[in-house]
Amino acid sequence: MLESLSERLEGALKVLKGENKLTEINVAASIKEIRRALVDADVSYKIAKEFTDKVKEKALGSDNVLKSVSPGQMMVKIVMDQLTELMGGQAAGLNLTGKPTVILIAGLQGSGKTTFSGKLANWLKTQKKKSPLLVACDVYRPAAMDQLTVLAEQVGVPIYKEPESKNPVQIALKAIQYATANNCDVVIVDTAGRLAIDEEMMAEIKNIKEAILPQETLFVVDSMTGQDAVNTAQAFNETINFDGVVLTKMDGDTRGGAALSVKYTVGKPIKFASTGEKMDALDMFYPDRMAQRILGMGDIVSFVEKAQEQFDEELAKKLEKKIQKNKFDFNDFMAQINQIKKMGDLKSIMGMIPGMDKLTRNVEIDNNAFKKVEAIIQSMTPQERINPDLLNISRKQRIARGCGRTLNDVNMFIKQFEQMRKMMHNMSKMPGFGSGAPAGGGGMMKRRR
Repeated sequence: MLESLSERLEGALKVLKGENKLTEINVAASIKEIRRALVDADVSYKIAKEFTDKVKEKALGSDNVLKSVSPGQMMVKIVMDQLTELMGGQAAGLNLTGKPTVILIAGLQGSGKTTFSGKLANWLKTQKKKSPLLVACDVYRPAAMDQLTVLAEQVGVPIYKEPESKNPVQIALKAIQYATANNCDVVIVDTAGRLAIDEEMMAEIKNIKEAILPQETLFVVDSMTGQDAVNTAQAFNETINFDGVVLTKMDGDTRGGAALSVKYTVGKPIKFASTGEKMDALDMFYPDRMAQRILGMGDIVSFVEKAQEQFDEELAKKLEKKIQKNKFDFNDFMAQINQIKKMGDLKSIMGMIPGMDKLTRNVEIDNNAFKKVEAIIQSMTPQERINPDLLNISRKQRIARGCGRTLNDVNMFIKQFEQMRKMMHNMSKMPGFGSGAPAGGGGMMKRRR
């Protein structure tokens, strides 16, 4: 996510490494590289210049900072604050006051509207405990209705559709009546897109909005299209005055122009960022957290939140006792793997951990990375999973044949497992064990109270 921009900005800030103070000369050198990085990320020159002018003004006016803060650290803080402000400052929530709440989804064809509609339904259901209804108002694209139907089944929510109708306004109005009659408290209206902006498209989306009077109108943009996405957002906003922006395909090779420019240009907040195809790959957009990630500082708050979503307190207590008694086994290890997998895309998760983003920047991290380990464990008997000490050479050879791996693979995994088990047992003797540190791959996090 925004890897190229992140790398360039880190390089620009390294100019100040080792400097004793911020001066006109070293700040100018850093500013020049920051501006180049932003322009290369498809941020317009006007926005990039205004941004760097603000950074320069604050940097040269920061003589009264604490001596314990180096010029490099001070510049990072200034750039982070300005990035946060550029992207909106504060996270913007959804207006869910309607009965039912009506959310209109708009955007060009291919921007990811339909997929986002499914993800939003899932997010509202799991995070907000709502009962959403998906509405198929794309009456032109043949596969749109089928796609939304499949997504509705995936996330377990109802869908309203009229396959024979070509009137999206009537479909939307009837859907709201259906939602009221069937106790659905949120109506998500997925509308048609076009390959480009045209009068017919704008007239239709405007008519739908005027008829259903939604509490929220969200404009979905493909973040990989950079400045074009910002220009499209501006055109849509002039027609339908939407309430917020959704950035999709944030896991792709995006340069970041849309994320950095859209709030400044349109004046509307980014409300969600979508990564990956999975229905749970949707997050509220936090400008400060995104700024930290762009500057290679990770996003430990989001990491902890994702971990806590999958957290099982009873399981954690049992696991803690087993670790203290050195009884952590392969079944426990599998349970921890499953918790990590539920947190989402592995590379995205790794990027949330401070320092890990740099280490994994040019590394392909396969979401199936655990398959080899899982295959080895699944080739064990129930007794072997409970008691790793049973694994002699003949048992290991049988396991290797069963999972299609070499004996060396099996030996290496078992050795690593034993090292991890020993380390966790030793950690369990330390004061404060279980008060916040992850164990066994990320499952033992105490819930904040």
